[in-house]
Amino acid sequence: MKSIEIQNSFGIDSLNQVERTEPTPGPGQVVVRVRAASLNYRDLMVVKGSYNPKQKLPLIPLSDGAGEVVATGLEATRVRAGERVAGTFFQEWTEGELTDQKARSSLGSPIDGMLAEYVVLNEDGVVHMPEHLTYEEAATLPCAAVTAWHALLTKGNLKAGETVLVQG
Repeated sequence: MKSIEIQNSFGIDSLNQVERTEPTPGPGQVVVRVRAASLNYRDLMVVKGSYNPKQKLPLIPLSDGAGEVVATGLEATRVRAGERVAGTFFQEWTEGELTDQKARSSLGSPIDGMLAEYVVLNEDGVVHMPEHLTYEEAATLPCAAVTAWHALLTKGNLKAGETVLVQG
């Protein structure tokens, strides 16, 4: 399978297309055929080395993507082959407070991200795509949409009936 990696050093010129063995899922994991990936400013920072200069290389960048489940590992029961999913930004943060351990489970740094034909993700690290969204649309949601939701509902304490101004 093809993937794009940051190889020996950081920088746009260090991105290389490489062939890797097609992944197989472990217990509680799924393999997703990536149909679309999206870029965030964080991804550029990762590639340039300014996000985490101590990041171990090689690394497959990009935190956000969507695709189709093509294989499931033992104990994976939440999703099945053929289902459309998007990866979550933090593979190990599904509830509760964000801990240091959960923060170290982000796709695209420190763990391999979505810029590959196939990726292995935690079963709990994927969410079903809404039927009305394309892969391209769903690929934009994991980082940007959750950041906006967190800002409005968690930090902003937005309540039903209130009004917000969104500038873009």
